Amino acid sequence: MPDHLQNEIDPTKLPNHIAIIMDGNGRWAKEKGHDRLYGHYHGVESVRNILEGCAELNIKYLTLYAFSTENWDRPKDEVDGLMELLVDTIRKEVATLNKNNIKLHVIGDMNTLPPSARKALEEALLETSHNDKFNLILALSYSSRWELLQAVKNIAADVKEGKLTIDTIDQDTLQKYLATSEFPDPDLLIRTSGEYRISNFLLYQLAYAELYFTSTRWPDFRKKHLFEAIIDFQNRRRRFGKTDEQISLREPEQLQHS
Repeated sequence: MPDHLQNEIDPTKLPNHIAIIMDGNGRWAKEKGHDRLYGHYHGVESVRNILEGCAELNIKYLTLYAFSTENWDRPKDEVDGLMELLVDTIRKEVATLNKNNIKLHVIGDMNTLPPSARKALEEALLETSHNDKFNLILALSYSSRWELLQAVKNIAADVKEGKLTIDTIDQDTLQKYLATSEFPDPDLLIRTSGEYRISNFLLYQLAYAELYFTSTRWPDFRKKHLFEAIIDFQNRRRRFGKTDEQISLREPEQLQHS
């Protein structure tokens, strides 16, 4: 099935950057009579499978919403288990990331993570820093409102110090102060498990992304689901505020430069 779907994908119209809200681990586990951590452990296999799918299609950027700032309010046992899983997974996967030329990035407030998690992440970031085929971005202890607040504070500080003037601040300035400043904005957002919310994730960056929602729980999400989302994406017409006529006039030009 995945191979059949992959053949339906137009390689000239791929999203450059896919962002995923990995939802449904806990519900998946409870439906099977297990605790929520059981779902998180099985969700790791989905991450591996989706990374493989993105690599096969030559997608350049994948951002995964792994842990939000709001997730700190979950039961302590679950949070502790998630942090242990994070450390264990990162350390196990570094060799695979290097083998596949994948560079790891982290966005979020790393200072709030336990020391063991920070250490594992810092080591993985350093060990994969030379890779340049594919970028895996983990959003950890991240929320868009936190990110925007930090950007505003840093811009204000630079204005106060004379590094910026108010009149020169524009959208490009703001983007340089975001946690995602070195990445293009996502073209496609996927959310699993049947929820229809953005949940404080990349609110600024998703302004023109195509949104795709599926009822599939994250531990069941596989390449075939990814390919279905990309096929759906390719069947949409991205206008960016323009009319159909304007887009039609630009399409021949875009094809010449692709």
